[in-house]
Amino acid sequence: MSPLSPAYFAFAAIAITLYWACYRWKTARLCILLIANIFFLVRLAWFYPILLLAAASIDFLVGWDLQRIPRERKTSRLVLVSISVILNVGLLAASKCIPVALGELYRWVFPLSLSFYCFQSMTYTIDLYRGTRPGTRSYLTHLTSASLFTVIVAGPINRISDLIKQLQQPFTLTPTQGGRAFLLISSGLMKKLLIADFLSNNVANRIFDTPTLYSGAEVLIGVYAYALQIYFDFSGYTDIAMGISQLLGLTLPDNFNRPYKSLNIADFWRRWHITFSNWLRDYVYFSLPNAARWKGAGYVYPIIVMLLGGLWHGIGWTFVLWGLLHGVGLTVLRTFQTLRQTKFGKRPPTQWGKYLSIFVTFHFVCLTWIFFRSPDVATALAILGRLGSMTFTVDNISLSMIGMILAGVAIHAIPPKWFDKTVEIFGRAPFVLQGAGLAAAVLLIELLAGRGSTSFVYSNF
Repeated sequence: MSPLSPAYFAFAAIAITLYWACYRWKTARLCILLIANIFFLVRLAWFYPILLLAAASIDFLVGWDLQRIPRERKTSRLVLVSISVILNVGLLAASKCIPVALGELYRWVFPLSLSFYCFQSMTYTIDLYRGTRPGTRSYLTHLTSASLFTVIVAGPINRISDLIKQLQQPFTLTPTQGGRAFLLISSGLMKKLLIADFLSNNVANRIFDTPTLYSGAEVLIGVYAYALQIYFDFSGYTDIAMGISQLLGLTLPDNFNRPYKSLNIADFWRRWHITFSNWLRDYVYFSLPNAARWKGAGYVYPIIVMLLGGLWHGIGWTFVLWGLLHGVGLTVLRTFQTLRQTKFGKRPPTQWGKYLSIFVTFHFVCLTWIFFRSPDVATALAILGRLGSMTFTVDNISLSMIGMILAGVAIHAIPPKWFDKTVEIFGRAPFVLQGAGLAAAVLLIELLAGRGSTSFVYSNF
């Protein structure tokens, strides 16, 4: 059941309605949400509920003992958390290695990647081991939060303890929160179906599939198109997930903050897939030896962490090179900032310096997207070759393509406070008008979007 299908939204509407009907009774609410999670997993494949609920049960038992055993018994606690980490890393590794063996058959047998489930599950036991977050003794609450259907496909990556805390609180949904939820769902659908799919089908896929047929200028436009496509595709899914979760009374963390306005590559990772970069920092970087004390950690560990981040996206040289480029970029940035501060002190950049930084950072990110999107290294090198060919014809680029790219740039640049103001106004409108607005957005998408839709890019990871 695709998160873009009418069946998914009908299922979500039924689950939300039943959830609202039991808003006074926490146990009933949790049971309804857990049943909805199981139903969603069953619709993907019959074995997913068995596999994931069994894994979540092991994590719950590990968490139960971590809450019981005092911190002085370090060996016992380390053994327990190791069981959880090995379990989830094993599931994660299997979900990455099995596709290599099965090829295209994998998507038919295993339609759901387990990455986001594993990342979330590890936050619970690692936080309990470190003593930084509280746990729960409610088996029902833990299973419900670990298998939450709105985020299990492609995030955002939550800390299980945060979901547990929200699920244990009384259910509330203010008019402003309801309006924000409807706007997020609408904006997510528009981002995906009107912008991302258009750029994918009409520009990016064509150029990345056969780059040698296009001029250097056309290939550059294709790279720009892919940069916008992956942003609107992924942030569109995130908006839908956040909107549906908000209707269930759950506030999810932000995952994007205009990433292509970043001043440097470190700033980019504070704006792009924020929950993933935070997870890498909190659970990988700071788990490496002497990460907080060794002076060389800031220069060596980013490369290791980003290489692992690249391998998470897939077992292949293109993802290795993507991660390596980002890791080296972070290390070079750290070196440059250290030398600059030593020589000039903490001098703030000029406005023109900021514009130049944004321009350089964006094009470095586009360079890494070439390896990320290409099916193999040979294709990536062919694209780089065409970019260096100094050919400038644009016969294969239509005005509609340029118009959509410019529209994407404009939408990406919209200040967040504009959305917040729209939420405030929309939240004051009667519920009937809010529903009519959502229906109008769906109708507009139906009229303007192409037939059919591609799957979300990050549902493959």
